Amino acid sequence: MLDKVIENNRVSIIGEVVSEFEFSHEVFGEGFYLVNVSVNRLSDMVDIIPLMISERLVDVTKDYRGRKIEVSGQFRSYNRHEGVKNKLILSIFVREMQFIEEEEIPEEQARTNQIFLDGYVCKPPVYRKTPLGREIADILVAVNRPYGKSDYIPCIAWGRNARYASTIEVGGHLQIWGRVQSREYTKKISEEQVEKRVAYEVSVSKIDVVEEDEA
Repeated sequence: MLDKVIENNRVSIIGEVVSEFEFSHEVFGEGFYLVNVSVNRLSDMVDIIPLMISERLVDVTKDYRGRKIEVSGQFRSYNRHEGVKNKLILSIFVREMQFIEEEEIPEEQARTNQIFLDGYVCKPPVYRKTPLGREIADILVAVNRPYGKSDYIPCIAWGRNARYASTIEVGGHLQIWGRVQSREYTKKISEEQVEKRVAYEVSVSKIDVVEEDEA
């Protein structure tokens, strides 16, 4: 399904379209649009995940809200300039997609949300414990793309994976398996003002360090 060029970054999800298409940008006359998809978790919570999709794959003038969709592609990032700061924007870049009916989804696939990344640690991992003693590590992974580009993917590991991740130095070569998740947080804008925002990241289920002679 996915060619070798993108073997180091592959995502597959099944979810429900929950927004209309919103224009994002154009490249060589091809328009790209953002649309949000709701993906179920095992815990009965949902993740709202943005898809970046070409107008050549789907009729972006239609409203598909409520339709089930199966998607494969890559988790990509780009920096958007906001005043004097850059903001890291993340979305799933869709390579292939199809609309599916509820009865076509095998029960074990109803919560499909899988990602594999092969990349490099580009900032020291941040290890911490929650007030309840749960171990967490934040890892920023750079995944190479053709033509000298890279995607910078925030990942979050738990428990023994968090302890393991905290020992990996900048430049370490990693392979990560997990799922894409959305997380709401509150950002303090000023003394009186706070703003609700959404972060997107990879929740890590398995992590391996690749020795360079294995690569």
